Amino acid sequence: MTSGQECQDVQGSGDDVSSLKAKVESYGTREDDSAQECKSGDDSSENNSESSSESESDTEETDIRKSDEALEKNELLPPVESEAHSQFRCEHVKTEHNQKEQVTPRKLSRGQFWLKLEAEGTYQCTVTGLIFDVTKAAVIKYSVLSWSKYADYVKKPWIVGGPIFDVSCDTASVLTSIQFPHSLSLNDHESDMTFKVLHIKSTGPAIEPSVDHSMTHVKWHVSSLSPVGPVIQTQEPVHYNGAVILYKVVNNHPSLSFRVYVATNNDSFIKDISNAVKHSDKKFIKIDKPPVCKKQLQDGKRYRLISESEAEITPEEIEFVDGSLLKLKSYFEVYLEQPMEFTLSLIELESEEIVWKAKLRECDWILHDQNKNERKRNAISNRRRKSSNSLSDEEFYNKRLKGRDISDGTKAKTTLTDQQLMTLAKKMGKDWKEIGIECLKLEMKDIQQIQAKEEEVNVHKFLMLEKWRKGEKSNGTAQNLYDSLKDHVSYEIIQILEGFL
Repeated sequence: MTSGQECQDVQGSGDDVSSLKAKVESYGTREDDSAQECKSGDDSSENNSESSSESESDTEETDIRKSDEALEKNELLPPVESEAHSQFRCEHVKTEHNQKEQVTPRKLSRGQFWLKLEAEGTYQCTVTGLIFDVTKAAVIKYSVLSWSKYADYVKKPWIVGGPIFDVSCDTASVLTSIQFPHSLSLNDHESDMTFKVLHIKSTGPAIEPSVDHSMTHVKWHVSSLSPVGPVIQTQEPVHYNGAVILYKVVNNHPSLSFRVYVATNNDSFIKDISNAVKHSDKKFIKIDKPPVCKKQLQDGKRYRLISESEAEITPEEIEFVDGSLLKLKSYFEVYLEQPMEFTLSLIELESEEIVWKAKLRECDWILHDQNKNERKRNAISNRRRKSSNSLSDEEFYNKRLKGRDISDGTKAKTTLTDQQLMTLAKKMGKDWKEIGIECLKLEMKDIQQIQAKEEEVNVHKFLMLEKWRKGEKSNGTAQNLYDSLKDHVSYEIIQILEGFL
């Protein structure tokens, strides 16, 4: 992948392509084309579909501030599987998992997870792979963050080693250590690597030592709770556990167009890809195919994507680098003029080995489109039939809000007043810094400058909103703030903004 830009076309000779296609056809056997498999693929595709028009994402769920007792009364949500990490399980990972008590979190707003641990012990999250050591009962909240927000803090010779998380605990001293999943394939290179963690403290970033590492995790003794993730230092080429993720463009044209992302099997990286697709001008659905590469991806090596049917693929090849720190994620674009089933293969050019392969059938996307409206109606009906707990009510309310303009076509023309900003500031929670960076497009240095002022936290939140208003100038209106925050803040703040409108 290129450094912050889309990969450029690398022209290869027709003979080279023909040779590679011949090798592709010689590998393995064709996949089963039975109708049963198509049906299964359809169900799975629907569950994993992503469309910018529907915005069926983590951010649609409202933030809730409830007691542990109230949360326990809610129905346990189904496991929320990461797009690639949770599907990758080699044998040594399975062995390690068996030594921990597996726990499935509940899902809150903005992709945040919630766990109530009943006693002292070691627990592993079935969704993110995080491992927590606690000395007694505890409630832990955590979420996957984007490395690109902290790119300025990862300086050579350090590189990203796995996803970055924000973790909090009701009693911080109870959580003694955290083991972070890493995305490296160590093999014989383990002895050449130095493992540490980047810890984003209120006083600034710090590289802190790890306690230990395994083939899958990096262990860290908790010093304080704020964003933290594994970083590594090595002089040798880095081998990554890889994932290939596919999205299809949804439109009325008979042609087929896909995005094919080649990524490290890193939840932060994969979350960035998901967000990029959701915020694209085009509409996409995710094509559910096994994402895991059967051979490790190596930093600096070149890879080519090949189709067994005639397809335009741009660029022809890429040089792989871990793009965790890049805001723009590189991808292959695959275009077929006529809809048909076809097979895609990712080839390592040096060895000419197949790294990943998948067959795409018409049923992977056609049946999804045909049944989408009916399934959406059923989903809404199911929500209405649920027992009236506040979490479900708020979810349903927010999803309805997304379908209408609450200002009825008349946007607030005047900028927000200091009094209005302070009202909002007082209702913001501990995640106000993340909201400032994710939604209001502030930088970490802006947050640090605000926190450097010796003021109480509500004033810090006000100053953050004021910074946004100054940057927006005449557009610092209630409507614009509502548009920026509506998918990311609590129901209470949404109500306040509606009142301003």
